[in-house]
Amino acid sequence: MPCYRCGVRQTDPERGQSPWRRGVRHDQLVLVCPACQDGNWTADLQSCAKCGTVHLIRRLGQVECLECGLIDEPAPAHEHAPVLVPARPGRAGTSTGASPADSALAEEVGRALDRILGRR
Repeated sequence: MPCYRCGVRQTDPERGQSPWRRGVRHDQLVLVCPACQDGNWTADLQSCAKCGTVHLIRRLGQVECLECGLIDEPAPAHEHAPVLVPARPGRAGTSTGASPADSALAEEVGRALDRILGRR
């Protein structure tokens, strides 16, 4: 899952606690990379209705506060809310509307598969 602010993808973590932070935004779990954790980076995140912290996670359709344990059911989706539709793939190996980050990720995955499968 990429950082919701800049789109950078998380790399393999080193030992110890990850510098990436989790949060909930619009009832969705998001990650924030270390570079985006400057200034008032928590302003975009939901906060707990009971204790006010942004130390929330989303799992099994619920938002849970990791500080006080409050479990909140997300509000039902508005009937007129926009529906996100994934871009339709074009010809094999290409996609229409792919972002540069998606293309870079696809190339990285291709190189990793080549290494693992011994292709040149």
